[in-house]
Amino acid sequence: MARRAAGGAPLSARAAAAAPLPPRPPSGAPACPPLLPLLLLLGAARAGALEIQRRFPSPTPTNNFALDGAAGTVYLAAVNRLYQLSGANLSLEAEAAVGPVADSPLCHAPQLPQASCEHPRRLTDNYNKILQLDPGQGLVVVCGSIYQGFCQLRRRGNISAVAVHFPPAAPPAEPVTVFPSMLNVAANHPNASTVGRLLVGATYTGYGSAFFPRNRSLEDHRFENTPEIAIRSLDARGDLAKLFTFDLNPSDDNILKIKQGAKEQHKLGFVRAFLHPAAPPPGAQTYAYLALNSEARAGDKESQARSLLARICLPRGAGGDAKKLTESYIQLGLQCAGGAGRGDLYSRLVSVFPARELLFAVFERPQGAPAARAAPAALCAFRFADVQAAIRAARTACFVEPAPDVVAVLDSVVQGTGPACERKRNIQLQPEQLDCGAAHLQHPLSILQPLKASPVFRAPGLTAVAVASANNYTAVFLGTANGRLLKINLNESMQVVSRCVLTVAYGEPVHHVMQFDPADSGYLYLMTSHQMARVKVAACEVHSTCRDCVGAADAYCGWCALETRCTLQQDCANSSQPHFWTSASEGPSRCPSMAVLPAEIDVRQEYTGMILQISGSLPSLSSMEMACDYGNDIRTVARVPGPAYDHQIAYCNLLPQDQFPPFPPHQDHVTVEMAVRVNGHNIVSANFTIYDCSRIGQVYPHAACTSCLSAPWPCFWCAQQHSCVSNQSRCEALPNPTVSWCSSLSPLCPCVPQGAALECSFGLEEGFEAVWLNESVVRCSQVVLHTTQKSQVFPLSLQLKGQPSRFLDSPDPMTVEVYNCAMGSPDCSQCLGREDLGHLCMWSDSCRLRGPLQPPPGTCPAPEIRTIEPLSGPLDGGTLLTIRGRNLGRRLSDVTHGVWIGTVACEPWLTDTQIVCITGPAPGSFSDVVTVNASKEGQSQERFSYVLPTVHSLEPAMGPKAGGTRITIHGSDLHVGSQLQVLVNNTDPCTELLRTDTSITCTVPGGALPAPVPVCVRFEHRGCVPGNLTFWYMQNPVITAISPIRSPVSGGRTITVAGERFHMVQNVSMSVHHIGREPTLCKVLNSTLITCPSPGALSNASAPVDFFINGRAYADEVAVTEELLDPAEAQRGGRFRLDYLPNPQFSTAKREKWIKHHPGEPLTLVIHKEQDSLGLESREYRVKIGQVACDIQIVSDRVIHCSVNESLGTAEGQLPITIQVGNFNQTIATLQLGGSETAIVVSIVICSVLLLLSVVALFVFCTKSRRAERYWQKTLLQMEEMESQIREEIRKGFAELQTDMTDLTKELNRSQGIPFLEYKHFVTRTFFPKCSSLYEERDRRPSMEEGISLFSSLLSNKHFLIVFVHALEQQKDFAVRDRCSLASLLTIALHGKLEFYTSIMKELLVDLIDASAAKNPKLMLRRTESVVEKMLTNWMSICMYSCLRETVGEPFFLLLCAIKQQINKGSIDAITGKARYTLNEEWLLRENIEAKPRNLNVSFQGCGMDSLSVRAMDTDTLTQVKEKILEAFCKNVPYSQWPRAEDVDLEWFASSTQSYILRDLDDTSVVEDGRKKLNTLAHYKIPEGASLALSLTDKKDNTLGRVKDLDTEKYFHLVLPTDELAEPKKSHRQSHRKKVLPEIYLTRLLSTKGTLQKFLDDLFKAILSIREDKPPLAVKYFFDFLEEQAEKRGISDPDTLHIWKTNSLPLRFWVNILKNPQFVFDIEKTDHIDACLSVIAQAFIDACSISDLQLGKDSPTNKLLYAKEIPEYRKIVQRYYRQIQDMTPLSEQEMNAHLAEESRKYQNEFNTKVAMAEIYKYAKRYRPQIMAALEANPTARRTQLQHKFEQVVALMENNIYECYSEA
Repeated sequence: MARRAAGGAPLSARAAAAAPLPPRPPSGAPACPPLLPLLLLLGAARAGALEIQRRFPSPTPTNNFALDGAAGTVYLAAVNRLYQLSGANLSLEAEAAVGPVADSPLCHAPQLPQASCEHPRRLTDNYNKILQLDPGQGLVVVCGSIYQGFCQLRRRGNISAVAVHFPPAAPPAEPVTVFPSMLNVAANHPNASTVGRLLVGATYTGYGSAFFPRNRSLEDHRFENTPEIAIRSLDARGDLAKLFTFDLNPSDDNILKIKQGAKEQHKLGFVRAFLHPAAPPPGAQTYAYLALNSEARAGDKESQARSLLARICLPRGAGGDAKKLTESYIQLGLQCAGGAGRGDLYSRLVSVFPARELLFAVFERPQGAPAARAAPAALCAFRFADVQAAIRAARTACFVEPAPDVVAVLDSVVQGTGPACERKRNIQLQPEQLDCGAAHLQHPLSILQPLKASPVFRAPGLTAVAVASANNYTAVFLGTANGRLLKINLNESMQVVSRCVLTVAYGEPVHHVMQFDPADSGYLYLMTSHQMARVKVAACEVHSTCRDCVGAADAYCGWCALETRCTLQQDCANSSQPHFWTSASEGPSRCPSMAVLPAEIDVRQEYTGMILQISGSLPSLSSMEMACDYGNDIRTVARVPGPAYDHQIAYCNLLPQDQFPPFPPHQDHVTVEMAVRVNGHNIVSANFTIYDCSRIGQVYPHAACTSCLSAPWPCFWCAQQHSCVSNQSRCEALPNPTVSWCSSLSPLCPCVPQGAALECSFGLEEGFEAVWLNESVVRCSQVVLHTTQKSQVFPLSLQLKGQPSRFLDSPDPMTVEVYNCAMGSPDCSQCLGREDLGHLCMWSDSCRLRGPLQPPPGTCPAPEIRTIEPLSGPLDGGTLLTIRGRNLGRRLSDVTHGVWIGTVACEPWLTDTQIVCITGPAPGSFSDVVTVNASKEGQSQERFSYVLPTVHSLEPAMGPKAGGTRITIHGSDLHVGSQLQVLVNNTDPCTELLRTDTSITCTVPGGALPAPVPVCVRFEHRGCVPGNLTFWYMQNPVITAISPIRSPVSGGRTITVAGERFHMVQNVSMSVHHIGREPTLCKVLNSTLITCPSPGALSNASAPVDFFINGRAYADEVAVTEELLDPAEAQRGGRFRLDYLPNPQFSTAKREKWIKHHPGEPLTLVIHKEQDSLGLESREYRVKIGQVACDIQIVSDRVIHCSVNESLGTAEGQLPITIQVGNFNQTIATLQLGGSETAIVVSIVICSVLLLLSVVALFVFCTKSRRAERYWQKTLLQMEEMESQIREEIRKGFAELQTDMTDLTKELNRSQGIPFLEYKHFVTRTFFPKCSSLYEERDRRPSMEEGISLFSSLLSNKHFLIVFVHALEQQKDFAVRDRCSLASLLTIALHGKLEFYTSIMKELLVDLIDASAAKNPKLMLRRTESVVEKMLTNWMSICMYSCLRETVGEPFFLLLCAIKQQINKGSIDAITGKARYTLNEEWLLRENIEAKPRNLNVSFQGCGMDSLSVRAMDTDTLTQVKEKILEAFCKNVPYSQWPRAEDVDLEWFASSTQSYILRDLDDTSVVEDGRKKLNTLAHYKIPEGASLALSLTDKKDNTLGRVKDLDTEKYFHLVLPTDELAEPKKSHRQSHRKKVLPEIYLTRLLSTKGTLQKFLDDLFKAILSIREDKPPLAVKYFFDFLEEQAEKRGISDPDTLHIWKTNSLPLRFWVNILKNPQFVFDIEKTDHIDACLSVIAQAFIDACSISDLQLGKDSPTNKLLYAKEIPEYRKIVQRYYRQIQDMTPLSEQEMNAHLAEESRKYQNEFNTKVAMAEIYKYAKRYRPQIMAALEANPTARRTQLQHKFEQVVALMENNIYECYSEA
């Protein structure tokens, strides 16, 4: 028997073990404490170097997943559900329901025939325990918790199908005896662990365990039959009697079962089972490992969980001997501990991942009680070599030299040999025995000393690990309990060099098994509690520079040098070669860099070139096409002379001077960035400087000379020209030519000779003459300067007279101060005090200028004090006292000891218009005036008081440590002094101070830790005021959830925020990122609830939400403390999101705008609400009538009932009815109140009189025209009914337009693949569309063979072939069909020489262009009327085949499937072919035929499937039903292999005893108006879910023939033919139905169009787009040829070129394909599909046209249907032509190589000899004309082509066969 065993991935992270301490909740229940609700971070799916590619949400908790790398499939197991997903995008392929079921853990599985149970069975959820692939047998093993751990074998590739039914439903040849052990495989409890991988480990859940049901029963159906560890048989192809049994005989040797008495001490929780090595070399030993925990004992505080690793041996190769489980079983402990003692021990294993040499494991340190934070966890790594050494040493210590402290025999299991190790005498243990044990050695064993390792990384809440090695780094992926994925990169020393984090699903634990995609290791699959995710292991593109990329130290990312981007290694071209890709391990120093020589360039000097020194990791550039890029599309040629790598020298031409960048203003140089460009990428760059010495004088006009000589550039001063030059030779030749230095001894430049005419400039327009006093001194004469300010400084400079821009250098700036005594001196002290500034002023009633002969000023009056501020201060002094008044002293020294407060001195330190002094300390409280003595004494009117401030309390006394709490300090005299400080913890200032006499209010800063801190109040920077104030920093408030999470876009909906510690919140606001309007203020209800009105939004979208608590942004404190996120990344805006939806819409019940109401009567309003997804509750609606509230009584999804109990006032007469939801208000109607009773009576009387008069008049009128009245009433009735039908049809059409797209996407089955025709058949159908059958070649004589060979060589002569074609085309009887046939035959004959064929085609096209250019060039290639036009069509078909198959094929096939699916959704008349859904008006069924779908259960032994559920319509004929059934069964088979509907019979099993053969016509057929109606499903009354059988019939029923060929005079299906003559005979119903306007059904065209629009857009985009990897070479080549020919002939009209291109490709090739899908696919093209494709092809033609569409109401619907989309399609066409034009031109050699490759690819596909013979037929028919043409051609005469042609005729005469054969 094949040795297979059940296997599977471990179960959910929440249920990973036997739940020892404390028991973990089921996957569906929240852990303790409650986890945060599911909030997917859709907007923040990318974080640093990780990126979520795809997600699949599961409505129930997930349990396991498995990967099928070969098939690209992911299998996902959740509670009660199994899913089969596509690996690339996680889209659903199949699913199956596996629960809930009626079950009881106290009963045997119901599959046990002899089982009976008196315990009640309850509906029980099925938790998956094992999900494992068995590729060899094509199975998926699925084991669940129901039925005592029952397993199923499901079909690989279709998880919904059970591959092997066990126990067998029908007895086989030998009955299978089912035992409980065959059924009880997995653990039968949601929280009990099970793992599998060639062996099964399952936690014990029997009697005595925490999982056993608490009742009085002692029955345990699992104890005797379910071992903890076992190897089970999975051989589904062998003896089913041994399926799921223990593999070996006796079975006890292949199981491990703990003794009943030892189960309490050995509670095993299994983590994972795995093989290592996973892919061993041939003959090598493979081991199966079990990672498990021996859980701690409940109630024992000293007991801790033990992490164990168990190993058993597997057979070597396919034929190896099987080892019994107990013989090779050995276990050892794993210990992950730091150096801090037991407190640093992580005892419980959470997750493992085997690498090549290391076993990575995550351990946690369980906490004694449930805590708010996640358990501490650590990552450790163990070497498999150490495991191997420990096992060998243990077996040596047991059998060779017994050591009881090293190893022991497991005595806790039922199996085994004995209680102790003993020495085996005279036995030499072999290596295999040391590794795997033996039957004669004691077993199983347990190693007593654990294998130890130190933590590599620590973080709380780790749940999963996956590891990969890349580029000398180890990338470790760690899942967390709060739904994050952490990636750390380890170097070779196992040190963390970088890390990043990604939130997958906040609050959902990551499952402890993560796996890399077997097909692409760049993706990682992981699972959280409610979703499956595919994560890209590195998002390298976030790094834009080499240093960022390499410096990120990401194991996967590196710098692609020639593409200048950060990529994975496989994404970089030539990355396997050195220097093309730089990994992070090489370091940033290896990034490319460059230096430019020379680095500084004179703008006026010519340079031949520049030298570039390139270093860093770059491949040799010597053989590459290079350029130097200066930006703005300016490039010059660059070259590298020889091969080099690390240091390369390149030479580059400098950009031309006329392209130098402009100099910035006020700058003498410009910096230019230059990059080396290789293959279109700038790979390295550097800067150099261009300078201009002549600009220095402009930049520094007042120091031109010194600035010139001190410039960093080699500049020289030319005195003669007064300019700065870069070359001395530029200076004019004079006796004393150049002085290149400037003196600093005087402000004059020595370059100016004495006596030169100079001017003094003060920055004004007017200059003043400068007079030389001596050789170095000048005087400015007659200077007059004015100012209206107190003083003004004017700059002084000397310049050459008459040359205002030429200044003399002044190293030190010269200035002149002008003052005005009358300004800025309001009193005597300030006036006389200006003497210190050098101002000669005097006081005489005002401040005036003092003359040189006037005496010095005298004294000033006594000081006058007007105000003092502040009026009080603390006793300690230090108050800044400000004194304002007049005559307060000339200078500070006047009042240095002259300011007093009573007897206390005040030290002045500032005086001008006021005195500021610092008060001294006072001995006690007092109050006195302020005295100022400045030669005379003055006193203040106000008194300054010394007081003692006190503080005594603070509130609130606590607040969050994030800060922001607004506190108030109470006391007395707190307003005193000039400066106040409040310090928290003696260092941090309290901000935003406000104070009064008795209180101080301020905002507390943030604190580091939750703790009490002192609060200090300080005045004037002195000591703290006594008061012993203490503020407690507490843990920050925590927000756990918000509800609801949807809001109308207007906002205002009440959002409830749940959390903890809200009692410390003083203010809170809510804002929305990106789309939010103003933030809203929230209200704190209690310590756990806050309500916030949702902010308004700018658009309908989902957006993250931010909260601001006490003015501080709320952050995820847990994430920060876990050190998983940066504080900036911890903003909860990504975690909490609001989905904004459109505002709700309301209306009255009848949508009326006016509602009449009489006062005093009760008023009840019925308000209709449009359906939305907001989920509003009744309390959220507010309805008002005017200002009166309407009490809401009933609220449903669509209707709101409210009533008004109070009377409504009649003063206004009209009241608006308004409904409010949040901020959204809508007035839906106006209530019109009635008048008084008198007005009502008068109105009634008037109406009665008018009514009486109307009745009399009507009676008279009716008496005279009774017949006309009857006719009119009949007409009105018909019009009303017609209007009702029109309304109903339009409403249905609109609903279908909205829903069909979704339905079609769901129903469209793409699993069938694309049935492409082989190339040979594609060519045949394209070239010869009218030739339905091809003939085979007949026998030929040798002379014929020789003649064909000679004719072939003759056709290979260009001159002969061109003459031959022209000669035939000149014959009048050589019809268009003959021309097309000849062109196709030539294409087949020359298929192996496509280069030659192309040259012939071009020659003939040139002739055609010449002929068209002389007439109307726009008509060229419009039709296929010549041989060359058909040759062009064939050439395009050959060249575009690969594009058609690889790019366009899939969207085209999907469009065809969509059209067929849409047509089949409605009724189709089998006789006329018209359908409810179509694109073509002529094929529209213009009747309202109600059709209901029927789901039929059909069995059919054909096409690889047995039975299916098929959807049909009850109006379908039986032939239509057969066709739909055949399509469902044969969807994976080409159409040409399908049975036909006429070849099968359809049988209905009405009951177990009755069945009927269903036919279109039989004796039960109904006859209407003399015509037989075809039978339908409704005719036979076939019910929903009916059972039918389809079978092939030997005799065909020829009584009916093809339905669509039936005589419409005798038969009909849905609609009777319109016949005006038969009108009187029809019933009233039929006659009326005929009068319904048929145009109302045109809305169905729009419905069908809207449904198919996406598929049509995808097709057009595929046709009109260019793939970078597969550019359309043939299109580029031919379009360039057309442009070249147009240019040669002077055709410059762009419209002409557009028409040529359109006629050659879209209309010649693509339209032909669009109309004839049978050319490409093996499918059926029905007449109806053909009609729809005609409309689509017409839209494509219009899109390629350049003429404007003139459409009106009379235009055909085929044109109107896509009129709106045509402009967009035209833009796509024009962009496509532009992209083709922008492509790099193809050389003839490149195109010939491409054509040669196409010829080689299909070289043996066609029989060219048959084609040659067919061509010869034309040669024979027109032999004289061909001979004449050859004779007339000089080249042909010279090469004697006519004689060779005669030889061919002589050999071929009378020896040809009839028709061409297939190629």
